[in-house]
Amino acid sequence: MRVLGIETSCDETGIAIYDEREGLLSHALYSQVKLHADYGGVVPELASRDHVRKLVPLVRQALADAKVDPQSLDGVAYTAGPGLIGALLVGACAGRSLAYAWGIPAVAVHHMEGHLLAPMLEETPPAFPFVALLVSGGHTMLVRVDGIGQYQVLGESIDDAAGEAFDKTAKLMGLDYPGGPLLAKLAAQGSAGRFKFPRPMTDRPGLDFSFSGLKTFAANTIAAHGEEALADIARAFEDAVVDTLAIKCRRALDQTGLKRLVVAGGVSANRHLRAQLAEMMAKRGGEVFYPRPEFCTDNGAMIAYAGLQRLKAGETQPLAVKGQPRWPLDQLSAPGA
Repeated sequence: MRVLGIETSCDETGIAIYDEREGLLSHALYSQVKLHADYGGVVPELASRDHVRKLVPLVRQALADAKVDPQSLDGVAYTAGPGLIGALLVGACAGRSLAYAWGIPAVAVHHMEGHLLAPMLEETPPAFPFVALLVSGGHTMLVRVDGIGQYQVLGESIDDAAGEAFDKTAKLMGLDYPGGPLLAKLAAQGSAGRFKFPRPMTDRPGLDFSFSGLKTFAANTIAAHGEEALADIARAFEDAVVDTLAIKCRRALDQTGLKRLVVAGGVSANRHLRAQLAEMMAKRGGEVFYPRPEFCTDNGAMIAYAGLQRLKAGETQPLAVKGQPRWPLDQLSAPGA
């Protein structure tokens, strides 16, 4: 089976073609970072319009790069949620229309299921079951994964997600958008230990996250110490986020008794986080799996892979197009169930 994947949940237009036997044949990505930089964040209407402009040319590019034509495709998968409703509808309408025109089935994919399965695109994918840390700009959650569609949410963010907290704190420091990677770069120049930030919600039981207070703590620290301390503040902030994520992962692994950890989403590219989790899993005699950096952020490859699993089980989408800006991951069922 060969599937075209379409991702338009936020500010990246991602297109890919995945073949069940040959693997990833092509992927194309257009980022809207420059478009939204002047506003310090994603402007939903501008994002939707840019998806309209870029989507079809990227589909043509992906088909050309893979050296395939639409007649060799067996299905189209598109992100139906969660995300920005306008952006989602662009991809959903385009995906459903292409599938109809080509006479092949379409399937709606959950964006976070795509991230969760992104490590399956690698040469050494994780075996089920495992604990997954999904950590991005919009979501932070821990999930027990027993198979495709068999998800138990163990904990999630009750306010700002980790990536969102990175971006907002970077903005307080005067860094450009998107600020998360720039804050991490600044943190690498800082000294550990000068400032001590709290590790939110680690002093009580449970696996939920809260990062909004760290942003406030950073704002107060910046106001008290000024620009000369920004690198050290960035280091303290990053240390707090990474420690918190590691502590919660440890708890989730203890709770489930599992030895495999999957980390996916944009923040999973953070080097400090990767190093700390690798050290933790080595001490526990376990393994940690990541997608390659280009598939940590939003992309069409993960949507094509997830969609293929569901199309194989006979799932298809009717002609009616629906986007779901809010779509709990644990509402999904196993393919074919």
